[in-house]
Amino acid sequence: MPTVRPPGPDQTGENPISGVRVRIARSNDDPLDAGNAAGLLVDAAGTILGCTPAAEVLLNRRAAQLCGRRLKDLLADPARWPEVMAQQDGPVWEGRAVVSAAGGGEEDIIFRVLPLDRGEPDRRSARFFLVGAPAALMLRWRQDHAFMQEMFLQKRVGFAMFDRDLRLVRTNTLVLPYTGLPADLGGLRLGEFLWAEDARVIEEELRKVLTTGTPLVAMDALVRTRIDPGTGRIMALSAFRLQEPDGRVMGVTALFTDVTRERGARRRLDLLHRATAVLGNSLSVAETTQDLADVLVPVLADLAAVDIAEAVFAHEEPGPGHQREHVLRRAAVAGGDGTGELPVGGSLRVDIGDDAPRGRMWPRLTGHGPDADDVPAPAPGSGARCAMSALLRARGRLLGRVTVWRTGTRPPFDADDLAVLEEIASRAALVVDNARRYARERHASVSLQRSLLPPTTTETTAVQSASVYYPTDTAGGVSGDWFDVIPLSSARVALVVGDVVGHGLQATAMMGRLRTAVRTLADLDLEPDELLTHLDDLVSQLTVENSSYENGATASAAPPSAYDSFGATCLYVTYDPVARQCVMASAGHPPPALLAPDGTVTYADVSPGPPLGVGGLPFEPVEMEIEPGSVLALYTDGLVERPLADLDEGMAALRDRLMTADALDRPLRDVGREMVADLAPSPLSDDVTLLLARTRAVPPEASVVWVLEPDPAVVADARALVVEQLSRWGLDELAFTTELVASELVTNAIRYAGGGPVELKLIRTSALICEVSDPSSTQPRMRRARATEEGGRGLFLIAQLTERWGSRYTRHGKTIWTEQTLPGSP
Repeated sequence: MPTVRPPGPDQTGENPISGVRVRIARSNDDPLDAGNAAGLLVDAAGTILGCTPAAEVLLNRRAAQLCGRRLKDLLADPARWPEVMAQQDGPVWEGRAVVSAAGGGEEDIIFRVLPLDRGEPDRRSARFFLVGAPAALMLRWRQDHAFMQEMFLQKRVGFAMFDRDLRLVRTNTLVLPYTGLPADLGGLRLGEFLWAEDARVIEEELRKVLTTGTPLVAMDALVRTRIDPGTGRIMALSAFRLQEPDGRVMGVTALFTDVTRERGARRRLDLLHRATAVLGNSLSVAETTQDLADVLVPVLADLAAVDIAEAVFAHEEPGPGHQREHVLRRAAVAGGDGTGELPVGGSLRVDIGDDAPRGRMWPRLTGHGPDADDVPAPAPGSGARCAMSALLRARGRLLGRVTVWRTGTRPPFDADDLAVLEEIASRAALVVDNARRYARERHASVSLQRSLLPPTTTETTAVQSASVYYPTDTAGGVSGDWFDVIPLSSARVALVVGDVVGHGLQATAMMGRLRTAVRTLADLDLEPDELLTHLDDLVSQLTVENSSYENGATASAAPPSAYDSFGATCLYVTYDPVARQCVMASAGHPPPALLAPDGTVTYADVSPGPPLGVGGLPFEPVEMEIEPGSVLALYTDGLVERPLADLDEGMAALRDRLMTADALDRPLRDVGREMVADLAPSPLSDDVTLLLARTRAVPPEASVVWVLEPDPAVVADARALVVEQLSRWGLDELAFTTELVASELVTNAIRYAGGGPVELKLIRTSALICEVSDPSSTQPRMRRARATEEGGRGLFLIAQLTERWGSRYTRHGKTIWTEQTLPGSP
């Protein structure tokens, strides 16, 4: 049989005195409630004289079955009666027993004995009233009572009860831990002693709890008293609704805890995390310092300024820690309402030694006292009331300092604020130092690369050129793009554009090697395809050397790859202003664009060979005639390759821009900058190089050519032809020298040409050029003739009489040329 429990809300029992059947309504869990407590009237012998309806329900027996029985017989184990009576400790005493109920059930009860006839002289006629209730119900009620009592006694968690009108009924402690509260809060509403705004927010939440019954859990509420508002306190507020036994709402109970310090610590921790996340997003000192200032306002302060050592902006090492005086420049500011903005860019000299603390705090800015001169002051009119500052130190160097101010009614800074500022400053110092070191290295790399490139504009007899170069924005800072304008013999010029695979100093160093090699090979007056072949061999050798170095200089070097860090592309173009002819060859490089005088733009039909370093494949030269005044555009792939776009689209955009840029009449330097600004993507993922060259031509009357028979007798004719032509040009001052030079060159050509015709040419440009061509491929060399030798002095005399001289191979032999400065030239 299950244990019999107290009656439910609609259970009934019979009064043993009246015999009337009564309805017992259990409405709550109060053990003393008539619906819960069982009452027995007994005599001194323990015989039951009467009972309450609740006793009938508790013991599951009718009153008629209980009256006349002894209490001992109601025990589940009558043998334990002495133990029950042993609990008596006075006239009124309380005990615990296990009774049996009809049907075999048992019930653990707690009872209390109340003597009714204490003054009766005959103890045998005394009567007693026993009140009992289930032990579980009684224990729970006592626990609830103890809990509520302790809630109102403890002072760590605030506990307040409000009625339905939200008036305070009872509270365990003061609502706030500072002055400004009335001595007696009973019957008051929050708005009578708190700021109206704070009271309104709290009452709105409490009213929601009253209306809906949904508990409120840990809502942060700002609490300020009307008498002493101060900075207020942050309370974590929780609330739940209270109800009468019949279900009617009687009020609301609120629990509140002062979490001001915890929330302040959380804000500082969040600020530290945010600063850590923001700092380091950029390798720019300016952007990093501005991010630092922005992250401090308004969470920590109202104004912020970051001062950085002048040496950082000059790409130099800042002063060591033991240095006393440092020059700082204000690099970034944040905050202010526009009336007292902090000045940016100004410099100040400060005295900060190795013994200076990491951070300092000024609770009040009065402008007086021994430390008044050390206070970093904002601009006049900012309204700063307090300040603190932390130094930016990293790797033994002072990089600067960060200073913050508070204005208005905000409380002064405290030690916790200074600690978080010092922590942020220590992390920011490393970021600033990394940015400084990166800027210094990038400046050195870009300076190195720019020093390896030629001037941006050149003027030669053959072309007028202008170039634009933008380094990449990647972490490497520089890349391997290069361009060059190389004067060649006979007023010709070579235009070069190349691109080394990869980024960084290695690519820059490789670029310097290739540019030097191209200039050396160009000085030999090699044909474009032959020059690229020699350059390809050089890159292959460098690739093998690099592989051997990386493999520990072992004999089994890795095979060269066209796409490793030593790969490169190159376009080599030569232009002859006399013949108005252009010859070009490409090693994996995009073709040049040609803007004709009529405004049309075409791409040269050049067949690109393999990139440099592949080896084993030929390069095909392409010849084309170019009208004077045309513009050649040589570029690298960074200008035409765009993200998520086809290469053909980039080349089409370059062609359209070249057509609309008015490059035929405008200065090429302006045209180049405009085209790069319009076409280059931002940020740059690769270097962008553009070389524009406007072609020129030597007038037909400024050059003359004679074909001579290989007979020594024609040497005299050659001298006469030269003298006569110089006279026509008005260059009689150069007649003797040029006659001697032409005589020596023609004589050598006839002597060593092997019977073929000899060609003599004079060209008047910015210098006087004399050329002698013959079918022989033997290169002349200058030597020192002995005193007894009759010959061997011709080239030595030529070298002494001319400004420059040299020889070059042609497809039909060789050409020896000389240059002389015109009279009146600087």
